[in-house]
Parts: sequence; C-alpha cells; structure tokens
Amino acid sequence: MTRWPAAVIPAYRAAPTVGRVVRATLPLVEDVVVVDDGSDDTTAEVAAEAGARVLRHSKNLGKGRALRTGFDDLFGRGHERVITLDADGQHLPGEIPNLARAAAGAHLVVGSRDHLFAEMSVVRRLSNRWSTTLIAAVAGLSLSDVQSGFRVYARELIETVGFPEPRFEAESAVIVRAARLGFVVCESPVRLGFADGRTTSHYRPVIDSLRIAAAVTRARLETAGWEPERSSRPDRGATKLAGMQRRPNATRG
Repeated sequence: MTRWPAAVIPAYRAAPTVGRVVRATLPLVEDVVVVDDGSDDTTAEVAAEAGARVLRHSKNLGKGRALRTGFDDLFGRGHERVITLDADGQHLPGEIPNLARAAAGAHLVVGSRDHLFAEMSVVRRLSNRWSTTLIAAVAGLSLSDVQSGFRVYARELIETVGFPEPRFEAESAVIVRAARLGFVVCESPVRLGFADGRTTSHYRPVIDSLRIAAAVTRARLETAGWEPERSSRPDRGATKLAGMQRRPNATRG
C-alpha cells in the first residue's frame, strides 16, 4: 500500500490520546508531524515516543497557528498535499485513504460528518448545521459540513491565500477564500471515532463563534477586493490576496 506523504496533527493537552493517533497514522503516512501548541502536560513527549516528529510552541497560540506551523514545515519540505487530523481520536486515521482519493484534482477536501450529525447532542448538531449553512452561503458552495478539521490541503492553496487566523476561525475562513478565488473545494464522508467531541474539544462556543463570524466576513470582503487597514488584519504577512486573480470555473461543491 502506498502511504500518503504527510500529515499534521495539532495538539493541545492531548497526552492521553495523541500517542494512539500517531501510531494509527504512521502506517498510512510517511511524514507525521505533531505540533504541540504550548501544552502543559506530556503531549510532546508522548507524540515523540509514538514516532511523530514534534514541533513545539512555547505558549498556546491556537489551532490556526499550530496548523500553519505544520504547513510551513511540511510544504517547506516539498510536500504538495497535507492531511490534517485532530489529536483527540475523533478523526480515524483509517479514513485517510478515502480523503486521499477525494484529493485528486482538489485543493481542499473536507471530511464531512453530516451523516453522523444525528449522533451529536442537539446543541452541537444545530450549531454545526447553522454554521455550515451560513459559511457555505458566504463561500458560494454547497457543502454539508464546514467545521470538520479532518482535511486535505494543497500547497498551492495555502501558498496563495495564506492561513492568517490564529484559532479555530482559520478553518472556516480558508474555505471562503478558496471557494471565492476559484480553487477546487470538495468533501468526502468520513467515519469518526466518536461523533460528539464536546468533552475533548477546546472550542469556546461564544467567543470562538464570534471569531469565526468575523473571520468569514473578513475573508469574503478580501476576496471581493476590500483591503482592510493594517491594524485590523490578524496577520497581514500571511494573507496573500493582493493582486491575485480568480481561478476560472475551478470550484466544485
């Protein structure tokens, strides 16, 4: 079996689970990187012992920053596509071949959990459906799940649009930028280790939802040609939209 070239696993206080995720990923992926986002437990040590290459933040910077650290490393080593999966065990490494197949010709593949929404709590199910409907509309796409972090990213996409937001909002904003600029965005259904991840997630419902709304709005305005003031952009150096032309007829839902 041919192994997928590269994967990044952002991790924060994930010592109880990250080793198991790494060990299940290594038979399927050649280069597995765990980014320890400032954990105050043994996340980094457990990941390294399991066989991952470990990159560490000295303090907690957020999931977006952890992913970007992984992208900088893996794309810098010449990989063209990178799988992302979480460290808590919700994303099953056994689903990587399915995402890899869907990645042929795509710049961003989202591992959809839509068929498992019924297994989630009422609040989480409604939240996922509401956010997916709104963000997909802003992006101009037909998607069933925009919040899943089980994904494939193409180097061309990240090098073009950047990954500027620091926390959970990065994964929503990149969909808008990708779709509105004509990159190929698609989804593929995936199985999960468990459907409702509230007990292991570091997502803060109020503040992170507001951050997502702001980031998605900003991403849509940017792709429409609006240039924000320097002080209002989260990381100006990481967003590379200035002067960029839309890719014609490339996006598919």
